Amino acid sequence: METPLPVDTSRPLPLARKGPPAPFWMALIPLALTAIATLGALQGCAESPPPGAEEGGALQPGPWRATLASPGGAITFGLDLVESKGRLQAVLVNGEERQPAGLLEEVGDKVRFEVPPYRSAIVATIDSDGRGLTGYWERDLGDGPAPLLPFAAIAGADARPPTHPQAEAVARLNGRWRVRFDGDEEHAVGLFAVAPTGRASGTFLTTLGDYRYLSGWFDGEALWLACFDGAHAFLFEAHVQEDGALRGDFWSKDSFHTTWTATRDDAVELPDDFTLTRWAEGASLEGLAFADMDGTRHRIADLISTEAPALLVVFGTWCPNCNDLSEALVELHRRYPALQIIGVAFELGSDPTAHREAVKGYVAHHQIQYPVLIGGTASKEAASEALPILDKVRAYPTTVFIAPGGRPSAVHTGFSGPATGDRHLALIERFESEIESLLGGD
Repeated sequence: METPLPVDTSRPLPLARKGPPAPFWMALIPLALTAIATLGALQGCAESPPPGAEEGGALQPGPWRATLASPGGAITFGLDLVESKGRLQAVLVNGEERQPAGLLEEVGDKVRFEVPPYRSAIVATIDSDGRGLTGYWERDLGDGPAPLLPFAAIAGADARPPTHPQAEAVARLNGRWRVRFDGDEEHAVGLFAVAPTGRASGTFLTTLGDYRYLSGWFDGEALWLACFDGAHAFLFEAHVQEDGALRGDFWSKDSFHTTWTATRDDAVELPDDFTLTRWAEGASLEGLAFADMDGTRHRIADLISTEAPALLVVFGTWCPNCNDLSEALVELHRRYPALQIIGVAFELGSDPTAHREAVKGYVAHHQIQYPVLIGGTASKEAASEALPILDKVRAYPTTVFIAPGGRPSAVHTGFSGPATGDRHLALIERFESEIESLLGGD
C-alpha cells in the first residue's frame, strides 16, 4: 500500500547512546523478552526454525513475532522480513494490514529500519543465532529522535490463539459497541470481529478519526487488541462483565492511559462529520499565507484559481489518519485533474527546518503532486489561530471543500480510514459526490 522511502545512507545508525538507560527501560525490557518467550511457547515446541537458521548469524527472511513493552503490557504485532533489491525490507503486520517499512541497515550485530513517513525507527541487536532481535523503538517528536518503548522479536510464524472461545461468546462480541473512554465527552463506536479460533480484530471510530487496524485475541472472557504502525503503539484490554458489557484499559505509547467501557449497540452511530466544523462567518482565504518546503511564503488565494473547485487540507505528517487521507487524495487528484488541492501541515516541535524536512519526506512517500505548505506547530490551538477561516480546528485532518469563486461548500472533520470498512467506503463516496457537485457533474 505504501512505497518506502530510499534509505539515507549518509545518516549514521543511532546504535550507541550516552549514559545508562532510564529506570523505565530497565523495568520494561524484561517484559518484552518475557512476552516474546510466551508467544514462542504458544506456537508450540514442535515449531522448526526457518531454513538456514541453524547456521546462525544472519537475519532470516520470513515472518517474525514482535513486541513493544508498554507500561500496560505487551503490544504484539507481526513483522515480515522480505527480500528486496538484494536486501531485507521490513513489513509491519497489524491484522489484515501489511505496511511496508524501510530496508534494513546492518552494522555488525546491529540493525535499524525506518517506518516512513513518521520519522520513526526500530533499532536492535541481532542475537547470535540470527533468530532474535532486542532493542527499542524511537521516534522524532520534533526535538530529535527519542527512545520510546523496548522492542523484541523472534523468528517464526504468528502464535496460535491461547484458547478457542465458545461460539456464543464470539457471537456476543462480534458487531458494533457504544464505547465511552474515561474523560471524553462524546461516545465512540467499537467495531469488533472474532474468528472461531479466537483471533480478534477491529477498530474504534470517533468524531476525530479511527484507531486504524487493531488485532489480537478474545478467549470468551477477555479481549486484547493492539497496534504498532510506526506512529501508534496502542494496547486495549477489556473483560466481559456479568451484564455483558466490556470494561478495561487503553494504553498509548509510554505516556497515556485511560479506562473504557462498552455496551453492545448495533444501531450506534456518530454525528455526521460534515457538521462538526464550520466556516467562520465573513471569513476569506485572502489573508492566509504560509511557507512552502523551501521557505518561500505563498498566499493561499494566489495558489487557488477561482475558476475551479479546490480542497484545502489541514493535516500533520505525524498523524496516521492524515496519511490515510493523503492516500485517498492522491487517487482523487488523479481521477479529477480539474480539482485543486492544497495541503497545510502542522508539525511536531518548534523547529521550522525539521518541519520542512518532515513535509519533504511525506510528499515523497505519498508521491503527492499538489502544493503543500507549512502552517506551524501541531497544536490545535495554533492551527485554529493560523486558520481563522474555521470556527475551530478540532481534528487532524480537516478538509475544506471550496467552490469556484472561493466560497466554502463543506468542511469535513477527521477521517475514517480503510480499517473502518464500510464507513471508509461510504466516506470516499461522499468525497466523490462533493467533488463532482463542485465540478458541475463532470
